[in-house]
Order: sequence, then structure tokens, then C-alpha cells
Amino acid sequence: MMPTVVKKRSVVVAGHRTSVSLERAFWEALRDLSQLHSKTINQLVSEIDAARDGNLSSAIRVYILGQARAGILPRTADGTAAAVAGDGAAAPEADKSEATVTAAG
Repeated sequence: MMPTVVKKRSVVVAGHRTSVSLERAFWEALRDLSQLHSKTINQLVSEIDAARDGNLSSAIRVYILGQARAGILPRTADGTAAAVAGDGAAAPEADKSEATVTAAG
């Protein structure tokens, strides 16, 4: 099982830098979904932000859960969503193609 260490990163939402705290598995899932949808993490987070009612970190987790339930996240051999299940891949500290997403703390 993957540790539940929360990682805080900066993202740009609607032109403003903000911090988001998510567990490693959720950062990995967000990265996977952004690549799958041919968007940057910032673009995907901006879309989630525009549709949310509450906390941004919670809205991201709910979005990822919805995508996993819909079968959109890649699957592992045991049928679980790869990033949410913790496929063993190292978490990216900062996506090199996305300079505005940075690791913090």
C-alpha cells in the first residue's frame, strides 16, 4: 500500500498561483488524467476549479474518483486504477513540460 503523505504543490488557476495539497497517488492520477486529456495539469485544475463548490483539493480528489469510477484512469493487472492504487511509479516532483507546477515542502 502507498503511504498517504500529503504533498503541497503550486498550480496556476485562472492566472493566479495557489497551493494544492494532495496525496502522492492523487498527484499521479492528476498527471495521468491531464496527459490522457491532452491538457496541462494547470488547465485540468482550472476546469475542476471552475466547477467546484468547496475546497479545491477535495474537488480534485472527487474529480479523480469520478474518472476512476468511469473507467477513464489506466488500470493495473488487478483491475484497480493505476495511479490511485499506487502502481509503484515514482511521483514527479515537477512535470518538466509544465514549469508552473512546482513541488513545495
